[in-house]
Amino acid sequence: MKKLSPYLVIALSYLLILLIGTILLYLPISQGYPNALSFTDAFFVSTSAVTITGITPVANLASALSPFGKFILTVLIQIGGLSVVTISAFIMYILGIKIGITNRVLIKENFNQNSLSGMVKLVRRVVVFTFAVELLGFLINLIIFIPKYNLINAIGISFFHAVSAFNNAGFDLFGIQGAIQYDSNLLFNINTCLLIMIGGTGFIVIYDIFEKKSYKKLSIHSKIVITMNLILWICGTIFIKLSQYNHENKFTWLESFFLSVSSRTAGFTTVDLTKLSTVTIFIIIILMFIGASPASTGGGIKTTTIYTLFKNVTSYAKGKQVVTHNRLISAQTRQKASVLLSMALTIIVMATLLLLCFENLSLDVALFEIVSCFSNVGLSKISIGDFSVISKLLLCLVMFIGRVGPLTIISLFNKNWYKKDLQHIEYIEEKIMIG
Repeated sequence: MKKLSPYLVIALSYLLILLIGTILLYLPISQGYPNALSFTDAFFVSTSAVTITGITPVANLASALSPFGKFILTVLIQIGGLSVVTISAFIMYILGIKIGITNRVLIKENFNQNSLSGMVKLVRRVVVFTFAVELLGFLINLIIFIPKYNLINAIGISFFHAVSAFNNAGFDLFGIQGAIQYDSNLLFNINTCLLIMIGGTGFIVIYDIFEKKSYKKLSIHSKIVITMNLILWICGTIFIKLSQYNHENKFTWLESFFLSVSSRTAGFTTVDLTKLSTVTIFIIIILMFIGASPASTGGGIKTTTIYTLFKNVTSYAKGKQVVTHNRLISAQTRQKASVLLSMALTIIVMATLLLLCFENLSLDVALFEIVSCFSNVGLSKISIGDFSVISKLLLCLVMFIGRVGPLTIISLFNKNWYKKDLQHIEYIEEKIMIG
């Protein structure tokens, strides 16, 4: 029997989980009141959770879901953030089941690694680190929410928000007003931003930081990610602040910083998105498109892709080799970056045109919604609940492609994947007694 491509397995795993999630969310026990979610809306919310997007067709998700429904949503977010592959491998590790070559290939592709070595160790550390950070975020959230809610609700909301923030999902249970009511709460803003930033930085970089404990000793990948994150967080904050300076709705530095961090892929907002200036909308679209970093809980085309493309252009203009940190960026890496950019732009343009055909929207609004879904951000300027079924399904497809990854989607056509990976397998030499 021919082995399934790891790219196909990854895509199917996400599809299976979101379908199971749809069924569970559609059950009466999951809904806060009768017919709170139609089947289409249940499918939309499940897709949004598994792809850690956070956009929802329901105005008040807190009342639409029962405690059981909120628990299911939390599980879907956690699975979507860590991925089915990671969780499955971790369960196998806990149960003492051997993780073979095929499963290691899946893990390698899931985390976009170049080698099969250390995959089990990587999975273990990723899961443990995730739970540790979410626990810390949960404890800090308790300080924020206990004064406002009763103890049981405070615990539930604190846990849900910690999971949602770390996984860059953007779902909240704050009601119609959302996180806007906490726009001046310093502890809420800092805790949420830190969870988003850690989750969006990428497990590989975090692992490298803990191992090396020195910037000079970090891998080139980690240095690029840290540099790009700092540039985007700082510049994003400044540009958003300035873009609203002459607008009737001025932002504080705290609001600007929160939106700069969140718009990269998290989707939380402490400001009214309907009151953004045109320039601010443009800035947010750029931030959403770039997104987080590889092997993270965030989406977008990733910071390393933008960096590679930038170095490729500047090096070509100078007539020099594409070099960074005294290392040559491989032709394969540059090719992958170009393919990813081309596919992302193609998908966004086509999806935007289709959405304009299905809905009476302006170009900027349609583009905003599509980029938000593709990059798994979840920010929205309009009510998705008013969309037609076909428009909702279109957004679901865009979210799915964005989460699985355009490169994974196009790699489904690669029939020689197994041969390629076998080339990198080295066997240990063994002496056999003869005679």
